[in-house]
Amino acid sequence: MSAIMKDAANLSRRDFLKGAGALVVSFSIPLSAFGQVPLAPKYATLDAWLAVGADGKVTVFSGKVELGTGVETAMAQLVADELDVPFTSIRMVMGDTQLCPDQGPTVGSLTLFLGGPQLRAASAEARAALVGMAAARLGVPAEQLTMSGGVVSAADGRRVSYAELVGGKRFEQKLGGGAKPKTPDQLKVVGQSIPRVELPAKVFGCNVYIQNLRIAGMVHGRMVRPPMPGATLVSLDAGSVSKLPGNVRIARKGNFLAVVADREEQAIRAARTLKAVWKPGPELPAAADLPAVLKRTRAEDRSLVSTGNVDTGLSGAAKTHSASYHVPFQLHASIGPSCAIADVKPDGVMLYSATQSSFNLRDSVATILGVGAEKVRLIWIEGSGCYGQNGSDDCTADAALASQLVGKPVRIQWMRADEHAREPMGVAMVMDVRGGLDAQGNVVAWDYQVWSANHGARPAYGMGGNVIAGIELGLPEKYQIVGADRNARPSYQFANTKSVLHLLEGSPIRVSSLRGLGAPQNTFANESFIDELAALAGADPLEFRLKHLKDPRAIAVLEGVRTISGWTPRPAPRGLNQRGRGVAFVHYNNGGGYVGMVVHVSVDAASGMVRVNEVFCSHDCGLIVNPDGLRNQIEGNIVQTLSRALVEEVTYDRQRVRSVDWVGYPILRFSDMPERIEIQLINRPDQRSLGAGEPACAPVMAAVANAIFDATGARLRSVPFTPARVKAARSTRA
Repeated sequence: MSAIMKDAANLSRRDFLKGAGALVVSFSIPLSAFGQVPLAPKYATLDAWLAVGADGKVTVFSGKVELGTGVETAMAQLVADELDVPFTSIRMVMGDTQLCPDQGPTVGSLTLFLGGPQLRAASAEARAALVGMAAARLGVPAEQLTMSGGVVSAADGRRVSYAELVGGKRFEQKLGGGAKPKTPDQLKVVGQSIPRVELPAKVFGCNVYIQNLRIAGMVHGRMVRPPMPGATLVSLDAGSVSKLPGNVRIARKGNFLAVVADREEQAIRAARTLKAVWKPGPELPAAADLPAVLKRTRAEDRSLVSTGNVDTGLSGAAKTHSASYHVPFQLHASIGPSCAIADVKPDGVMLYSATQSSFNLRDSVATILGVGAEKVRLIWIEGSGCYGQNGSDDCTADAALASQLVGKPVRIQWMRADEHAREPMGVAMVMDVRGGLDAQGNVVAWDYQVWSANHGARPAYGMGGNVIAGIELGLPEKYQIVGADRNARPSYQFANTKSVLHLLEGSPIRVSSLRGLGAPQNTFANESFIDELAALAGADPLEFRLKHLKDPRAIAVLEGVRTISGWTPRPAPRGLNQRGRGVAFVHYNNGGGYVGMVVHVSVDAASGMVRVNEVFCSHDCGLIVNPDGLRNQIEGNIVQTLSRALVEEVTYDRQRVRSVDWVGYPILRFSDMPERIEIQLINRPDQRSLGAGEPACAPVMAAVANAIFDATGARLRSVPFTPARVKAARSTRA
């Protein structure tokens, strides 16, 4: 936690601004995009988004948070440019529900896409206000003044700093809306590879993650849960822990059960010692039957695309083909298990959490505790990374309810097995595709079906039933229906196209959003099948894609990756020396960033082991704010999804999840990293920033599968591409 956040934790917003001696500028920026919430009146009038202190430093209050993506740096760059101040003059306060505006959760590669324009507009209004104040003080028309380095200057040499102009005053008016953000040619800080501000503390081991935080008077807690979700607590023996050291206390309400103690190791021992009897919940389906189970689960059918007549197109095709693809349950697998601290008192609640959704989680925890949301303050503190809904929200609710039950501040630290078995998992999906080619090798029909549960189970709407503690209390669930359709619509142009989502009413295992939501799964199917059609047509896979695209930005990333990878046209597969190349493309969520990707692999003939040797990526996400930060994001995207493609799969039996450690759920090691990752950035300063947290994850699985096909002639249609699956696919081909 930064120094400013440590100070802010003990201040109200009024005290914070009073202490800063700041000018506060309040703004209401329309939030029209899906997944965002309207700004409350307190944010739409005089509440501050920006504050200029007596020292000339600018404090920015943002509801978005830093998740290791570099957005703290990028958003500060946007403000620095609009206000004409040095980048080093910007301080960010993020995710504090008392100090910051509610900008919605930090998800979906939408932080710069939606949050960026808000801050730019706010900063432009602040700049206009400061110019107006300077014009009045200097007696010079505003249009004759210039701004640089936090100073307003007149042509005769007179100047006044922002700090001198502010004098602790506040604006008592609504947003005028007349000030316009700068044009691309006026930007100086945006586009520069400024080092990320949060990295030094992480590199030197002094960053305060939520796992490191301690508050006065707190006790340590551990959850006591049954092997399987859905079980009912029948009885417990409180005497089984009564003689243990550490003032052990039991926190129990309904099926919620935790223990707390003075020290962490004492809480761990108590959790392992406490005797509890559970009535098992329903059994899980056989893992081998999962694709079939998903297909026969009750579902709501949604037509996503319907053009032409697919059946007519298929019946008149010169060649037809069909295939089915499957991606299993996968984990966020955060290196550090989730942690949270809560202090529940009669006059108010303090939460310390690594959540991606401060305001939504605050409201949901308030419901669980039975208090008004206005009594709950959540201070965001960075965790060990998530990229989707890992256990942070659940752990925060655990800490809050335990604190309420024992009457003391409680720190809940999940164990590794808690994280792997209890976090909301990435959704398992099945995709069936049929296609047809005419005599010239053009796609004349495309029939796509996907079976998926909902990906949007984050705590929202004040519904406490979206976290485990709420479920254990019997609170109802309420989900935002999102994610399953991401990239289920093809980006290619076909005369006859149909895409149908079978939105499942439930899932055998609790699921929610994992990086990319349904985009990696759907892109795996789409880009594998277009590759299969290219092979059926005897065409070069990259040329085949270009032939069916019209969007110039889509064409540009494929042309770009063709160049940087040294791609030469030839039909696939080559099948020589067990080395191959694969290509894949995505227009993320059919409205976000564009990515073209080429992967080179080698396959060991004896073991079936796949090694990714090189990855080439051409990436277009509109205006680039920080090139080096963007490369960091793309590289992380690629590496994480290579791990999902090659080794990650949740295993379970009829009773419980079995992959509860790093042996049962391995992730890619440093020794498995590609020898080379080359990235081409396509900057479009005239276009809005589209975000880069997710697009590059979408084509990875397909690119690897297509490269394996090129190397061996065997088609992999189920993730992960384990040696056993590779050998089985080669055996089937033989």
